[in-house]
Amino acid sequence: MVDWTQMRDCWFEVDRVPELLERVEHDADTDGWKELGWRLVLEHDMVSPASFAALPRLVRLAPHNAQARALAGEILERAAGHHGCDDLLADCASAIAQFREVLNRHLRSQPPDYLVSFRALLSAEEEYHWAAALGDFKDDFYPLACPHCDAKVTIAIGDYGRYSAIRDWDMGDVERRDLRPAAAEELTGTGKWMYEMAVRDGQEVLADGISYLFGHAECPGCASIFNVADEYTSANRPAMR
Repeated sequence: MVDWTQMRDCWFEVDRVPELLERVEHDADTDGWKELGWRLVLEHDMVSPASFAALPRLVRLAPHNAQARALAGEILERAAGHHGCDDLLADCASAIAQFREVLNRHLRSQPPDYLVSFRALLSAEEEYHWAAALGDFKDDFYPLACPHCDAKVTIAIGDYGRYSAIRDWDMGDVERRDLRPAAAEELTGTGKWMYEMAVRDGQEVLADGISYLFGHAECPGCASIFNVADEYTSANRPAMR
């Protein structure tokens, strides 16, 4: 049993989250979900003891509730942060394993919230930086530094093109170089898993974008070639506990 008197939320209160969980469990309460989101995930990276205390109940709702799936994913996306709740997170291990199974089944149905649920699954798999960064590849940018000359390079993957460039505040993306996508048989590790998941579920645009994200880019500054995902991961992957 959760002792909610010890579980402050992001507003430093202890009474509202259990009340809100009761509301959303029994009713399609839009305002309740909105307030629950504010109390469990504040701004970009802040979560609280109540966030992890609420996670098992959100997971129980997740098979049939898009808001529960999204909110549980947002909490897990921040699990690598400095929240001071490692013991509570450890207690959620079985709920997180269940969440992975729920999301995997849900994604096979090609649901309207596919990308949100895919990102939630990335969070549950501790791929926090991809959960935070992955978009629909219609207007996606990944800033990183060239590993050879340290030039600030923008990686663009979207309807407007797939290229590396130098971002000029007045002229936009200049010195563009076409990206080199990875062939399916060249993918390994996380990239292979993400790509195969998207292909399995008929998400062609997502799969194509992932092939570029885990492919190679040419630095417009020094013309060296580097792996996009490796450099983005190196700069953005949080320290793992």
